[in-house]
Amino acid sequence: MKLEPVIGLEIHVQLKTASKMFCRCSNRGEYEPANTTVCPICIGHPGTLPVPNAKAVEFGVRAGLALGGTVADHSKFDRKNYFYPDLPKGYQISQFDLPIVKGGSLTVSVPLKEGKSRPVTVRFTRLHLEEDAAKLHHSADGKSSLVDYNRAGTPLAEIVTEPDMHQPAEAKAFLQELRLIMRYLGVSDADMEKGHLRCDANVSLREVPDDPANEDWSKQLNPKTEVKNVNSFRSVERALEYEIERQTKLWLDGKPPMETTTRGWDDVRGITVVQRIKEAANDYRYFPDPDLPPLQLHELADAVAKDIPELPSERRARLMAEFGFIESDVRTICDDMALADFVEKTMSELAEWSKPKTTFPDAEIARVASGWILTKLGGVLTDLKLDMATSKVTPENMAELIGMVIGKTITGTNAVVVLADMAKTGADPSIIAQEKDLGSIDNMAELELVAKQVIAANPKVVEDWRGGKSNAIQFLVGQVMKLTRGKAAPDRARELLEDELKKLG
Repeated sequence: MKLEPVIGLEIHVQLKTASKMFCRCSNRGEYEPANTTVCPICIGHPGTLPVPNAKAVEFGVRAGLALGGTVADHSKFDRKNYFYPDLPKGYQISQFDLPIVKGGSLTVSVPLKEGKSRPVTVRFTRLHLEEDAAKLHHSADGKSSLVDYNRAGTPLAEIVTEPDMHQPAEAKAFLQELRLIMRYLGVSDADMEKGHLRCDANVSLREVPDDPANEDWSKQLNPKTEVKNVNSFRSVERALEYEIERQTKLWLDGKPPMETTTRGWDDVRGITVVQRIKEAANDYRYFPDPDLPPLQLHELADAVAKDIPELPSERRARLMAEFGFIESDVRTICDDMALADFVEKTMSELAEWSKPKTTFPDAEIARVASGWILTKLGGVLTDLKLDMATSKVTPENMAELIGMVIGKTITGTNAVVVLADMAKTGADPSIIAQEKDLGSIDNMAELELVAKQVIAANPKVVEDWRGGKSNAIQFLVGQVMKLTRGKAAPDRARELLEDELKKLG
């Protein structure tokens, strides 16, 4: 029996508005003492009237358009009725049959071995707006719970996908790209660890026929399991892996799941735990909210469409085309907007520096630049406990340092020393190199003399080299670098050493 997993996701994105979805309360209640950012509207006092947050509606439209969806001309809010302590009104204001956005799709690259990847396209069913519930704090003994209503009324965009994914790695890659898009759009911080992006993963299995030529089987959907409480990309992947394994055993035992269920993810034990039989839409008794007028979105959609920023996939393609970066590097670069801005400004400066010598895109300059920014600068910032925001390295100075390395006016070893100083002081690399006498030695006679001294001082290593141990020369190169305080270019030092060793016979 061959089984195929079928995966769909429901993602709640907390919108980065100043106030809540239907009242003026601050939307930063997570940073305030419990039950202090509340009002009669968000805690459901009788007689209060909600007013839709215009910015939240705009953010929802912006996200929907960026994902390729169609914005509805006419939309409305509905009441989703259920009783739970985190829902003060006894219902949640959401959207049922007329969401603000329908359709759309997102193509993501799923990593494979050896740095390769494959594309997967995931369709969207809908994007709708709703308010968040309050937050429950359970006692350690499980005998009591406290409710913090600061989160009640927080604006959410719920994004629902079609069941187009078939591997946990696809779901992980999809969520990572979606988070990045939300950040590029400026609609959400989308931090999973803070609950700004929460995901419910739906998974079921279906049997693949011996002859899969018939497409009807691929449309078969069996009762699914909805996995909740997954709060990281790795948790999503692990939860789906576990659930696929659990359901596979049931199928092999002749007991495939016969009803839709909700299970919670226990990250510590690495298992899903049954919670309840999944409700159907009619169980929530949806009906239009009588306090909220319908939304007319045509004009808003037209205005927002003109202001969609460059998305991550577009930026990756442009950086590759303009500057010659390879795909793996641009993925790392564009995963951090601050880093991407820094890289782009640095490369623009390098383009000006290189004009007399070459034209962009230049793959070699891009390779050197990405190495120095991603690896060398990243390492320096880690060592100094800094980041892109606190570092004093400017794109202009970074470009100058990379130009010095490419032009061989400073060695890589000493350039790292200069870079660390740049991060702390913000000084120009040429000034630092001059003050600390870190410029490279271009006097061949001087280097030749050092090479002879190193050979004379290390007869055992020389004998090893003459005996066929070619790697022995690396020690000698290191000694040249030591004597010159890192000012000798390693490749030049090696050439001179090899020339002198050959003279010895």
